[in-house]
Amino acid sequence: MATKKLQIRDLTLRDGQQSLFATRMKQENIDKLLPFYENAGFYIMEVWGGAVPDSVMRYLDESPWNRLRSVSKVMKGKSLLSALSRGRNLFGYVPYPNSVLEGFYKEAIANGLNVMRIFDALNDIDNVKESIKLINELGGIADGAVCYTVDPKDEAAPQKVGFFAKLFGKKPEEPKKIFTDEYFVEKAVAMEALGAKIITLKDMAGLVNPLRAASIISKLKSSVKVPVDFHTHCTPGYGLASALMAVINGVDILDTNIWWFGGGSAAPAIELIYIFCQKLGIEVECNMEAVGKIRKELKEIRKSLAAFDLQKDHFPIDFDPLTDTIPADVDAQFDRAIAAAKAGNEQELLDACHAIENYFGFPKPNEIVKMAEVPGGMYSNMVAQLKALNASDLLEDAMALIPKVRRDAGLVPLVTPTSQIVGAQAVNLAIDRKKGNPDYSNASNQFISLVKGEYGKTPVPVDPAFREKITGSPVEKAYDVTTYKKPENPVVEGLGVKLASNKEEELLLELLPNVATGFLRKRREEENAASAPKAEVKEEPKKEEEPITGPTQKAMMGGKIVSINVKPGDKVKRGDLLLVYEAMKMENDVNSDIEGTVKRIFVAPNDVVSTDQVMIEFE
Repeated sequence: MATKKLQIRDLTLRDGQQSLFATRMKQENIDKLLPFYENAGFYIMEVWGGAVPDSVMRYLDESPWNRLRSVSKVMKGKSLLSALSRGRNLFGYVPYPNSVLEGFYKEAIANGLNVMRIFDALNDIDNVKESIKLINELGGIADGAVCYTVDPKDEAAPQKVGFFAKLFGKKPEEPKKIFTDEYFVEKAVAMEALGAKIITLKDMAGLVNPLRAASIISKLKSSVKVPVDFHTHCTPGYGLASALMAVINGVDILDTNIWWFGGGSAAPAIELIYIFCQKLGIEVECNMEAVGKIRKELKEIRKSLAAFDLQKDHFPIDFDPLTDTIPADVDAQFDRAIAAAKAGNEQELLDACHAIENYFGFPKPNEIVKMAEVPGGMYSNMVAQLKALNASDLLEDAMALIPKVRRDAGLVPLVTPTSQIVGAQAVNLAIDRKKGNPDYSNASNQFISLVKGEYGKTPVPVDPAFREKITGSPVEKAYDVTTYKKPENPVVEGLGVKLASNKEEELLLELLPNVATGFLRKRREEENAASAPKAEVKEEPKKEEEPITGPTQKAMMGGKIVSINVKPGDKVKRGDLLLVYEAMKMENDVNSDIEGTVKRIFVAPNDVVSTDQVMIEFE
């Protein structure tokens, strides 16, 4: 009888560092790891997409294209290289026409990309079909990802049950369940029919509990002919147990990270999966000796990322599954977990996996995220937003309003960008209620677009009356890609050269115009400085900075300036728009807290600001 095999998609260089360290790993660190990765034998390495194209330009001043090329050059095709994209939205936040999709995928594949994992925040098949078609036509491998989510809890259900039971002697009908196993299987089958060569159950929030993982994976395996991949996170404490369930139920590919980049808000560590597979008689298709060499380097790299590491004082213990002996009581927990998984005893399985993670020093489950059933990033964004608004006392109210906002908006799954849109709107709703204002008195532009239909078809239709209330019209209106205007490629002032010098830079300008503009301008200035004759530089005496004495407007949270709507000398009233800046993947309007005259502006478009940084001073 042939040995069962499990293929691995390593996420360390993309999703691992994005989940744990805000995508701040520099190219020099990746270059240290690549010689070891060359011999690791991973089926797939996720190295690109997600937040990488934006973050490496925005925070590291590096080229996304160079990152992809450098990995491809060393790997020489020994592992497939994959990226994550949001279908019609690619890596941006608006739908793009086919010409942009084709140009970007063509360039990515030419630079070494093999697999494109394609998902849509609404699980709208129309938003992914063109990407699947193009990837296949261009010689890549289309990986269709179905986003996992859950039906929202009805906070008012207990009171309703009691009232109706007294009145009619029976319970009211519960809201119809939308996100059933069949819902996810139906989406997967549709993607396979469109040409997806891999199907992924993408659990971006770690909400798939073990029994649900077993159920959905087994049904996917019997419904599609292509390989099935399972992607989850450990935030609420299900990740390791659900990954084990997926393996036992025949998943073909499992997404993991290497030790120091695993657990917590990231995917499970491959070392723990390897131990389970050894006990199950399943061959993990990778070279664990090479993984050990990567692990050794990753510890030092993680230390260098301490500024972005929420667990910097709580590292896991050093561990090598090939050479280290596990204490008998811990080894027994692995056996206990396997027995519980096979018996379908979920609580026993979770208890055993949590004991394993606790011994090795991985973070404990996030109980708030688990109970709220929202992505960890969405929760932390809401905390930051409320803190910035001096309204932290409204967190519980805002969390309780998420189910209402989701239902009103068509029961959208919570994944980028819908998680940010729904979270921000729940905060606005909590503030409306505290002030005694009608619900949705303050609807964000992104929420209006979502309800209008510009992001695509929602899992259930939006009530036309609600759409009219929010958008002014009851009619659903899709985003019209024919109105898309390609950003200009302007001549850089003072240099006489175009901002983007080639096709790949033009694509960056199309997808991420705000961050790419500053990044490309710096490249042109460097090129100009390198070619210009050296002139004697005379140091001008430094002007003494005038102290800030007037009222100020500060940044509510860290972000990047998009536009400034006032200038020194302008008179503003309370509530007037001062500037717009991007934070938490959304554009935020900054309105004046006072009535007064603008004295000084300390920021400019494309500047990165920190929390509480002074942006404007008033007379």
